Amino acid sequence: MIEIAIEAGALVMRGFRGEREFDAKDDGSPVTECDRGAEELIAARLGAAFAAIPVVGEEAVSEGHSPGELGQRFFLVDPLDGTREFVAGLPDFTVNIALVEDGEPVAGVVFAPAYGELFFGSPEGAAKERVAKDGGRQGAHPIGARLAPERLIAVVSRSHYDSDTDGFLAGHELEATVPVGSSLKFCRIAEGAADLYPKLGRTMEWDTAAGQAVLEAAGGSVRQLDGVPLTYGRRLGQGRADFANPPFVARGRDDPAS
Repeated sequence: MIEIAIEAGALVMRGFRGEREFDAKDDGSPVTECDRGAEELIAARLGAAFAAIPVVGEEAVSEGHSPGELGQRFFLVDPLDGTREFVAGLPDFTVNIALVEDGEPVAGVVFAPAYGELFFGSPEGAAKERVAKDGGRQGAHPIGARLAPERLIAVVSRSHYDSDTDGFLAGHELEATVPVGSSLKFCRIAEGAADLYPKLGRTMEWDTAAGQAVLEAAGGSVRQLDGVPLTYGRRLGQGRADFANPPFVARGRDDPAS
């Protein structure tokens, strides 16, 4: 998964250095040839390595290609999370690949190619690694979410901020509120640079699964507003679209022993 994410990141960066032209999907969100090309690459590589595990990709689903029955294990792929930032020339975009088992994201890779930052998480723990422009890996080191301080650092969506988020954050003592694009918000909490990420508006499962895997491996949590962990594989439930998330809150470590 790491090698595939790095390869897809190189493809995305070639587009980032170019004109960054885009089309609009049916929901008005932007899509670029980098989104499509990176997803095709990731799906092909995952299919070759794990032929028995279905791949659910954002662009394939948005174009009406249903993945069919998923079973207990499947991959969730967002080939270019933060397309709005990408189109605007901002570096806050990522390549996301997650493995889901029984509804839980058990392994995830988040690669931010413009920053050269690679995050990954599994039952063995979470780590961060620098990746050179030529794709060379420079050595991973463990990361961990921090215990909440008295005054929290909140990360919020750069492109999809709303008044509901203001209302939620009003109930917390904050040191700072930092806008961040893409799944990097989960990773900033996972590495101990932030504490809180509320998302009360719409997201999709491919937006969050890899980041959640990294954060939970680092000792943090991602829960719905009722405290239930955020899970995966929703299919047309409760009047929502396939693979749509409910509102959730991501946090750092709340147990010194975790």
